[in-house]
Amino acid sequence: MGDPRDWQERLPGVVEVLAGNAGRHDREASFPEDSIRAIHEAGLLTLTVAERHGGPGAGLADTVAVLRALGQGDPSAGLVAAMTMFTHAMESRQPTWPEDVYAAVVRESAIRPVLINDLQVEPELGTPVRGGLPATVAKRTDQGHEVTGHKIFSTGGEALSWMVVWARDGDSDEARGFLVRGGAPGVTVRRTWDHLGLRATRSDDVVFDGAAAVATGKIAPRGPLLNAWNALGLSALYLGVAQAARDWLVSFLIDRRPASLGAPLATLPRFRAAVGEIDVALGTSWQLLSSLASRVDHGDEAAAGQAASAKLVATRAAIRAVEEAVGLVGNNALTRRNPLERHLRDVLCGRVHTPQDDSILSAMGRGAFAGRLAPPTGRDGPG
Repeated sequence: MGDPRDWQERLPGVVEVLAGNAGRHDREASFPEDSIRAIHEAGLLTLTVAERHGGPGAGLADTVAVLRALGQGDPSAGLVAAMTMFTHAMESRQPTWPEDVYAAVVRESAIRPVLINDLQVEPELGTPVRGGLPATVAKRTDQGHEVTGHKIFSTGGEALSWMVVWARDGDSDEARGFLVRGGAPGVTVRRTWDHLGLRATRSDDVVFDGAAAVATGKIAPRGPLLNAWNALGLSALYLGVAQAARDWLVSFLIDRRPASLGAPLATLPRFRAAVGEIDVALGTSWQLLSSLASRVDHGDEAAAGQAASAKLVATRAAIRAVEEAVGLVGNNALTRRNPLERHLRDVLCGRVHTPQDDSILSAMGRGAFAGRLAPPTGRDGPG
């Protein structure tokens, strides 16, 4: 897993590797195995493994810092890594895996990259966060369980060592997580992923046909703590994308010397002001994320409850920053030989992660009016 004391020193080298690979994997829509290996060798995949299991036991504040950096290099590799980091973090705090299975995962992780992800979304159901039971079913057998069903948007699907498959328990009809080994008999990955952004995540479909599974203690897909890790961690990833776009913009404005100006674009006040605007938005958003993450690490339940709102603020700031960079650069921003068009495509994916903007705003609106409205009268319209 690497020495947990010097991961910060190794991180810039990892980001450099990711950035060097990102363009090729994006063009090919190929899984970034080389980048994941670099993340693993730096000890970052297992950064959140608990100390009692021999890991560093990193908290959310360190994790958001890592994901922001990985987002600057390649958010596809960063997103795949995030799913594994979140799993280890939850096992450190709210363990649900059978102890012997998880111990074996940790031992294996010391030797090679072991990627893990929750597979929840289905063709008909969509995401279970918006309600409903999965069509995927786990039936009890003499050896444990067998899972049958179809999952979509399965980030890292072809490279996952373990899949936490959300399925209806055939005994109780409750939804819970079932552990399925990647590549096991009855597991088929269908290469359906052809996305605008984050193309290298290979978030393909996975079909289960009687695949052997082990039940976990997870009954509900999410809780407040995992929601906070997910919201703040992934927001940090997209701030990293925006930071990479900002850094490329600055270099472009320094190097670009139009004949009509006879000086770099960076000397013009309007470009300086625009970059300043971007820096204020990204810097303020980062301070919000890092502050909340630190508070979550210290057990602040209110901070965990604010994570969704922070996600909305940070991802909107990231998207606006990249769009502003594109507007400043013009045609050069959208040519494939420059990375800014990739950053634009990637940062837009920040909108689709749970919780989505409409859910966040609806929840905030309900809170604003809670206890202050009279019961409905049955009449249409305002009364």
